[in-house]
Amino acid sequence: MAHEHGNGEVELRGELADHLTNDDVVYGATQIFDALSDFTRFQLLGALSLGERSVSELQLVANVSQSAVSHQLRLLRDRGLVRARRDGQRMTYSLADEHVAQLIRIGLEHAAEPERAQEED
Repeated sequence: MAHEHGNGEVELRGELADHLTNDDVVYGATQIFDALSDFTRFQLLGALSLGERSVSELQLVANVSQSAVSHQLRLLRDRGLVRARRDGQRMTYSLADEHVAQLIRIGLEHAAEPERAQEED
């Protein structure tokens, strides 16, 4: 919540304000959005929002090489967006938590809004 003082200064209050004034948290958030800004990574995260997948399954979704998928998954793991689990010989990947699924869903819904507005006309 923001509160404006008579002198034109704005004081931020609450949990969001605490996050906004913490440089480490703001930097972490920018790293998350940076990771989401790549088309292939967004496709991978979208597929993982539908359930756990192997590298070969994700390769089919993104239509890129296995090494490219592995590279992108490594970045997504480093940013805390995906988790890996060994399943016998293969690794399976899933979203780190429900927050990541919400980011994907909200991004897609927001991007689709102009389409919905045109359909209603």
